Amino acid sequence: MRILDRYILKSVIGIFLSCIFFFLFLYVIIDVLSHLDDILKQQTHLTILIQYYLSYIPIMFVQIAPFSCLLSTIYTFSKLNHNNEIIAMRASGLSIFYITKTVLVFGAIISLLVFWVNDRFVPQSISITQKIKTQIEQGEKKKSDGKEKVINNLTMYGLRNRLFFINKFYPATNTMEGITILEQDEQQNLTKKIVANKGVYEDRLWKFYHSITYNFNLNGQIIEEPLYLKEEIMTIPEGPKDFLDQRQLPESMTIAQLDTYIWKLSKSGATNVIRNLKIDLYQKFTSPFISLIIILLGIPFSLMLHKRATGLSSIGISIIVGFLYYILDAICIAIGRGGVLSPFVAASLSHVTGLIFSLCLINSMS
Repeated sequence: MRILDRYILKSVIGIFLSCIFFFLFLYVIIDVLSHLDDILKQQTHLTILIQYYLSYIPIMFVQIAPFSCLLSTIYTFSKLNHNNEIIAMRASGLSIFYITKTVLVFGAIISLLVFWVNDRFVPQSISITQKIKTQIEQGEKKKSDGKEKVINNLTMYGLRNRLFFINKFYPATNTMEGITILEQDEQQNLTKKIVANKGVYEDRLWKFYHSITYNFNLNGQIIEEPLYLKEEIMTIPEGPKDFLDQRQLPESMTIAQLDTYIWKLSKSGATNVIRNLKIDLYQKFTSPFISLIIILLGIPFSLMLHKRATGLSSIGISIIVGFLYYILDAICIAIGRGGVLSPFVAASLSHVTGLIFSLCLINSMS
């Protein structure tokens, strides 16, 4: 590696790590102070708090890495510009892309790291932090009630075009109460409705009690006498774990889990739900590369700074550029969820726009 590359990279990495540690420390302090009443009231052990904030590190890293990249880039190159070092480099015949290539490689590495952390660690971190947070807020007494945990109003899209509506689900005993199942055809026409008081999962089979089955024609009218059974073995491929996984939010799923879930819903006719989930899936691929694109955006702005504008100006410009970038991304996602843009375009339009805009700015300065 050339001396110049090491010189620039050392500054960028130093500021990037400083920003990461500073924002993590700031978050912990603010979060502790905001929940201090619950912590003192429930007499939460220090080990639980340490476990909570350690498990939150992957989530925070994914969120603050892009802004840290932007701030380190703008500060480094604005300082070089302030000391006339950029002028010296340009006078020796070096292009802007050559001067900044090391930082771009650094941004690409950080983007890949964010992608890996977001898919590998963030889903587990969300699950752990939610459990610990509930334990802190509700206290140690609730720990003994874990076996009686009840999930109310559970809704699920299943295989074979089935919609499940469950009033109560007991994970400890694999028992459901107040069950309604709607079966649809490919055109979303209701073909069958099953209502049962209770369902128990035993030997990989669901046994329903006091069930009533209704069959419908294309006009939505009942075509046969409802069938009542005191006990019935249901051929439902979903097990208790599928119902529990259904409760996960897209951000708490890995790419493989979310893709599998979308596949399960693909024939259910739930077009709005599928479209939103596809946007979430594509965001998992495109969002990590914000770190690289935002570095490209920061380079021309840092070179535009006047000689006296370094420290506070670089922070201010970082905030403005990052804010505008995320506003554009939020608008594209909102338009995509409204059905105006396709899921892939909605998830990638802001990033493509930022990439093109930054390259045009850099090219105009070359």
